[in-house]
Amino acid sequence: MKISKEITISINNKNINGNMEIPAAAEGIVLFAHGSGSSRFSSRNRYVAKILNENNLGTLLFDLLTEEEEKVDIYTAEYRFNIRLLAERLIIVTDWLLKDKSTNGLKVGYFGASTGAAAALIAAAKKSDIIFAVVSRGGRPDLAMESLPEVKAPTLLIVGGEDFQVIELNETALRMINAKKKLEIIPGATHLFEEQGALEKVAALSAKWFIENL
Repeated sequence: MKISKEITISINNKNINGNMEIPAAAEGIVLFAHGSGSSRFSSRNRYVAKILNENNLGTLLFDLLTEEEEKVDIYTAEYRFNIRLLAERLIIVTDWLLKDKSTNGLKVGYFGASTGAAAALIAAAKKSDIIFAVVSRGGRPDLAMESLPEVKAPTLLIVGGEDFQVIELNETALRMINAKKKLEIIPGATHLFEEQGALEKVAALSAKWFIENL
């Protein structure tokens, strides 16, 4: 049975909200860790989630910060680069998924964008026994460098061909990962993959990776 619903998860008496979509034939679910200053309403992540759903993969887009924290972060940016906090939130949501009756039979993967990719890699290292795949879009895996050798999940790093500094950071990170891994560079794309066809390529590569590993 297809599932489409909004969820609220309580973390230390604080609520974070998410949107869950699970196709009837899904065998896996992908948690999205958005980048700095973004949310579950990110148009780029929602597009990727839509393509994953069309390929019979479940998705959960959720806010890593509470509404109050987001309001503070707009002015101070104090939360968006607190990668450890974001990773802890991702782990809590993962544990919630494993206990919820509608999702506890699904294999779990992470899709992280920008700084959210670092949080996803740290969480994947800590949950190496239950995370089956990770995809990073324009990610900052260098912010998770200490955790990279502990990542066991097959990891795909996707970077824009014009995002030169981030390419270097991802090439360095790739050498630190001991699991199945791959770096895909999309020619002509910049950091936000706003160029024609760039985000479509990201979605296609991500769907293929998750299908193979979930």
